[in-house]
Amino acid sequence: MTVISSLPVREVVGAPVENDGGWPFTMGPVAQVLRDGMRLSELTVLVGENGVGKSTLIEAIAMAYGLSAEGGSTNWRPSERPTESRLHEHLALIRGIGRSKWGYFLRAETMNGLLTYLEQHPGGSDGIYHERSHGQAFNELLETKLVFLRRRGGLLVLDEPEAGLSFLSQIKLANQLSAVRDDGIQILMATHSPILAAAPGAQLIELDEHGFQSREWRELMTVALYRRFLADPGYFGLE
Repeated sequence: MTVISSLPVREVVGAPVENDGGWPFTMGPVAQVLRDGMRLSELTVLVGENGVGKSTLIEAIAMAYGLSAEGGSTNWRPSERPTESRLHEHLALIRGIGRSKWGYFLRAETMNGLLTYLEQHPGGSDGIYHERSHGQAFNELLETKLVFLRRRGGLLVLDEPEAGLSFLSQIKLANQLSAVRDDGIQILMATHSPILAAAPGAQLIELDEHGFQSREWRELMTVALYRRFLADPGYFGLE
């Protein structure tokens, strides 16, 4: 099925998995994607508690697009320790006609391995990332890949990029992600950060154990919890 779209990926579609009651197919958000699909915008942000399926879905969509589960571009690189599920085998991506098929996947969980790989197999713009702090290395790598994405377009997938980023760095990233939507770049991100979820123009999808639904920023559970904590840390037993 082909759909005319300005996006590299307009929609994620799937089908219920028969006779497979195991992980991750029993997770509410995964079952809902397989049953109903998930529409993506220029900037789609998945939020939710640990264990509800954000990273599982992000990883599967990235792999269905042709990206490595451990991060990097659509150029193949070896996996250090395969841990991904088979979910990507049950997903299909509806793409726009003539859109770039290039993409990049940055995930906090495997960032160290990706940086080591890039140092050992440097491209024209890759630096010595391990001489930087985690946050500095992430920012430098992202800047490099955004320059490339601006030239040819494509999909940028981010899994919990807030790891290692300060408050101000998260503000900068949120504004960056919003700004590049006009450069032919589509972004899909999973995060716990209410700062990154506040990126202007983002489509917010909140996941829980039952499934997922679109939300406004002020409706997100993570926003409510941060507000409560900042107002009274003692409420959570931090006295």
